[in-house]
Amino acid sequence: MKRGHTRDQREQNVTQQTKATEFLAAHGVPFSVHDYEYAPGGGLIGMQAAQSIGADPGCVLKTLVVEVDRRTPVCLVVPADHKVNFKKVAALFDGRNARMMSPEKSADLTGFRSGGTSPFGQEHQLPVVLSAAAMACPHVYINAGDQGLVVRITPADAQKAADAKVADISAPPAPAEPIKN
Repeated sequence: MKRGHTRDQREQNVTQQTKATEFLAAHGVPFSVHDYEYAPGGGLIGMQAAQSIGADPGCVLKTLVVEVDRRTPVCLVVPADHKVNFKKVAALFDGRNARMMSPEKSADLTGFRSGGTSPFGQEHQLPVVLSAAAMACPHVYINAGDQGLVVRITPADAQKAADAKVADISAPPAPAEPIKN
């Protein structure tokens, strides 16, 4: 299958089966699989994915693993064009601060390598928080458990499948200041 193409779960080939897609299929969740050219050196992978599949960056969600007070691991699912408010995340878990978890520790907990983390089918299921901003999208695209692969799913199905708490944890970046002459 060429990059940027789609197949629904009934047409997946073996190379597109991941722990995440197997989890969704086993739970009867409707989804389709989309692939994109994964280019980690360019940064902003979620934005690259949005451009590749022709989707609104606000509806392409990045999956991040954080630690609250260095003891509570949490999986965050937020729009690719948003910034996480770590203070709000910490407050949701009665903590004082939250920070990104190391890629190695995240992979050990979730079973997914960096750039392929999904809220679905984790080895040790972490609490999941879905950004409230994502709920306005008719469909969202979330990592499917491998680099360069996302699933298209409704926000309600994503919330239910991941047993996610929906909260206001992110905001779009501030618009650029106009240049003054």
